[in-house]
Amino acid sequence: MSSTASLESMKEHTVPDNGVEQVQLLNGVEDLYDGVVVEIKEYMDSNSFIPLLRASISQWKQQGKRAVWIKLPIEFSNLVNPVVQEEFRYHHAEPDYLMLVRWLLNTRDTLPVNASHRVLVVQERSGGFKGTGLWKLPTGVVNEGEDICEAAIREVKEETGIEAEFVEVLAFRQSHNSFFRKSDLFFVCMLRPLSFDIQKQDSEVEAAQWMPIEDYVNQPYNKEHQLFQYVAEICKTKSEGNYVGFSAFPTVTASGKKTYLYFNNGDLSKL
Repeated sequence: MSSTASLESMKEHTVPDNGVEQVQLLNGVEDLYDGVVVEIKEYMDSNSFIPLLRASISQWKQQGKRAVWIKLPIEFSNLVNPVVQEEFRYHHAEPDYLMLVRWLLNTRDTLPVNASHRVLVVQERSGGFKGTGLWKLPTGVVNEGEDICEAAIREVKEETGIEAEFVEVLAFRQSHNSFFRKSDLFFVCMLRPLSFDIQKQDSEVEAAQWMPIEDYVNQPYNKEHQLFQYVAEICKTKSEGNYVGFSAFPTVTASGKKTYLYFNNGDLSKL
């Protein structure tokens, strides 16, 4: 899914040569994966909206679009049930909006069932976890000059082929005398997937899958190793909506350098 540009809710479609009456269609922004993102910006009742949606979907099918995404601000929640009746379903939600998706005909739906309660995991081809059967979170090293949020996105893409956007730092661990006898910081990050077809990196990854969060947490290795158990339980608690991490907010230093400040934006009003 790509960021939507400022747009109107509707546009007109005309065929002047044959005198066909003007038809209003929903206006959307094409994403990077042959989908269309529609952001509702003004109130519409369902009797007006649904005919527009149906006409728009008909055209997008003819154009070969794979999916339609509807970003629905919470103040327009009157459209949730009518849109669901049009074969859309929940993808994710934020405090101020709901994102719904419909995969179009002849398109394989790669969104995992109950996706909000699954986690992307890998089995490593080499290293200390080779042959253990452990399904673990994708991991990697931050490049020099690279921000944590950007590194997390890159590593997931490299290991699994999944496009994602950064959401939060959930936890971090500090250790000493690690690689090359240096101190080390390990960050557990939450990303939001923008694609779902796994294309694993064969050189490093033996297997990759979307695993039910309960199965991930209950792996014997996690039960036997406290650090892994903590990470798994944090992920599970987050999936249940009972945990808030640190979001990344772009800012600048006193010298003008671009940087990120990570903090719990839910408590920002208390500062």
